[in-house]
Amino acid sequence: MRIEQGFQPTPFPEQNVYLTDPVLPSLLERLLPKSVLEQVQPDLQRLGDDVVKVIRPLASSPLVSPPTITQYDQWGRRIDALQTSEGWRKLKAIAQKEGVPGIFYERLYGEYSRVYGFAKILLMVGDTQEVFCPLSMTDGAARILEQLGKGPWHDVYERLISRDPAKAFTAGQWMTERPGGSDVSQTETVATPTSRSHSYGEVYTLNGVKWFSSATDSEISLALARTGSVKDGSRGLSLFLVPLRLPLFPGPSETPSPVSNNVFLHRLKNKIGTHALPTAELSLEGTEAYLVSALNKGVKSITPVLNITRVWSAVTSTGHLRKCLEIAVSYAGVRRVHNGEELLKDNSVHVERLAKVSLLYRALTHLVFGVVQLMGRVECGEIGAKDESLRLRMLTPAVKAFAAEKASGGMEEAMAALGGAGYMEENGFGRAIRDALVEKIWEGTVVVLALDTTRATQDPTVIQSYISWAEGVLEYCPGSLKQSLSLPISLLKEGLSLIPQAYTAPLHPLIHRPALILVGYVTSSLYLLEHAAWSTAVDSDSKGVDVEVFKRWVLEDGLKDAIEEVKRTRNSGKDKAEMDAKIAFGGTNAVARDAKL
Repeated sequence: MRIEQGFQPTPFPEQNVYLTDPVLPSLLERLLPKSVLEQVQPDLQRLGDDVVKVIRPLASSPLVSPPTITQYDQWGRRIDALQTSEGWRKLKAIAQKEGVPGIFYERLYGEYSRVYGFAKILLMVGDTQEVFCPLSMTDGAARILEQLGKGPWHDVYERLISRDPAKAFTAGQWMTERPGGSDVSQTETVATPTSRSHSYGEVYTLNGVKWFSSATDSEISLALARTGSVKDGSRGLSLFLVPLRLPLFPGPSETPSPVSNNVFLHRLKNKIGTHALPTAELSLEGTEAYLVSALNKGVKSITPVLNITRVWSAVTSTGHLRKCLEIAVSYAGVRRVHNGEELLKDNSVHVERLAKVSLLYRALTHLVFGVVQLMGRVECGEIGAKDESLRLRMLTPAVKAFAAEKASGGMEEAMAALGGAGYMEENGFGRAIRDALVEKIWEGTVVVLALDTTRATQDPTVIQSYISWAEGVLEYCPGSLKQSLSLPISLLKEGLSLIPQAYTAPLHPLIHRPALILVGYVTSSLYLLEHAAWSTAVDSDSKGVDVEVFKRWVLEDGLKDAIEEVKRTRNSGKDKAEMDAKIAFGGTNAVARDAKL
């Protein structure tokens, strides 16, 4: 039989990713004023088509390939020529033209600019080969320079937020070093003041090694370097702006050498995913840099970058899940089973699994955009922003960790919904899963973020702000709806009451991660309840689904287990930690013990 003969599989259709999204249109209707929605919705609909017709084909084409580096020329001179693929550069240019991250700083829609911009990112991220990694750090760098006001840095700031790819800068973030990973207290890079000055401020030279540089093709980077004593740990670090090449603004006929500022690329990382993204090990050997922070206040000064990139990370995890769910749902509409008599979309067992993935996507999207909305209000200084900034401080590490932790499982379930076809690289599941896995590590693992969430909650005003908001959401729920949802609301209240208990000193040494997961479930449930109440109040066509989504998420998808895990952890003693060590490291392994002897 020829391959063209016999049964021919039907390709799944690829449709407008905005109009077919099960969450975003309704969510934006609730979050955005009507006047704003009417202005941005046509742009989102246009982008929904462009993702399928322009961005996705480009991202999957041979034009996108891993970067390469040539360290020496034929004469033995160090040149460190980094070459990214044409497709990577085009995807980055598309994002910049779309206003990423420019939308956030043009603020045409005030506090709603963050919601609008991140809606575009959610739709694009699964098909952009991780160009949003450097753009997220560009966003963070722009925010730091914006807060400094219109001063000598303004020319750099304007480039960071530009929509013109020919002019736009991207920014890196150099924190991670060999001794510490996320622990910057062991930073080895040393900053030495010079006698020279620059319009940007006093000139320093940096000497050290940065172990993970994920925006190596950028024009500038923000870097932590030691200006105080080693014994001061992180309190002896300052924040610097580093041009990767000099001059930073070359003339029309100038092409600065890649090593013109003594930044040397030693190796490109061989990663599980994010293959098109240039991530390098680099050394700074007398590199010119300009002090951005107050002396020895670098960690505090770089915090806006961390907070912004963590929210980007949460949107990225959710966006990859969105793409995988989109494909699985579309495939169910064309794949026939049972001798070709039934479509998968009509098979209740199959649909039940898709509903579980959709439930997760809905919960994560509402959680993520709840935090995005907070960020927009805080940045614009809206009424109540001071109180909301406390909640934002608590939820930023939590949303990043929770989304990264939960999205991967949903993506695998969506892949399996296509059977063998899902395991084929052409469908995009493999790249999406590989790329999304980095979100469990970059900008802090779940454990690191759990510890950061704990630190935030040790300010009693933070917990008070969170509880006050949660009680307000519960109070807003109409009486009739509250009565019909008495069981899930009761469980939600139990989880809510446990959060301040979990974070009350003295803290159990193992409480951090279980408490963070509980915060993720409770907060996402509250946002779903808020949406269900709104949907009911406006008599939306989707009100029945919105109410059922809240109900199922609370009762069937992990909240009860999260509550029990926190209770179990709080009641455990030292013997659990001791047994954990034996289980992990084989403390009673007789063979290993005899081998040592």
